[in-house]
Amino acid sequence: MALLPGTSLAAEEPAVAAIGASSGSLVGQLLQLALGLAVVIGLIFALGYLMRRVGPLAPQGGQHIKLVSSLPLGPRDRLLLVDVGGTQMLLGTSPGRINTLHVFEQPVADLAAAAAGNGDFGRKLQALLKRGADS
Repeated sequence: MALLPGTSLAAEEPAVAAIGASSGSLVGQLLQLALGLAVVIGLIFALGYLMRRVGPLAPQGGQHIKLVSSLPLGPRDRLLLVDVGGTQMLLGTSPGRINTLHVFEQPVADLAAAAAGNGDFGRKLQALLKRGADS
C-alpha cells in the first residue's frame, strides 16, 4: 500500500474501524426491526384467531335475529341455534351452504335466563370489586 506524503497508516485505522462498527450496528438494527415486525404480525394473527373463536364481544341489542348457541363440528362446519322472532332453529353451516336442520316448536334455550345470568355475573363482579376497594 502506497502512502501519500503527509499521511500515515495510523490515520486510516480509525476510519476502517468506524466503517466496521457502523455496518455491525446496521445489521443489529435491521435484526431488531425484523424481530419487532414479526412480533407485531404474530399479535395480529393471534388476535384474529381469538376473535374467530370468541366471536364479537359487542352487545347486539335491537336485532330480531340472535345467535343462541354455536357448536363447531370441524374446522369449517358448525351447528348454530338461532332465535328469529321467538322461533328457534337449528342450522348446519359449511362453506357456501346453510341448511335448516330443525325448527323447534318450543324454545330449547331460554334467552331471558341467559341474559339474566350475564347480568348476575356483572353484579357479582361489581360486588367483588367494591369489597376489594373497601379493604
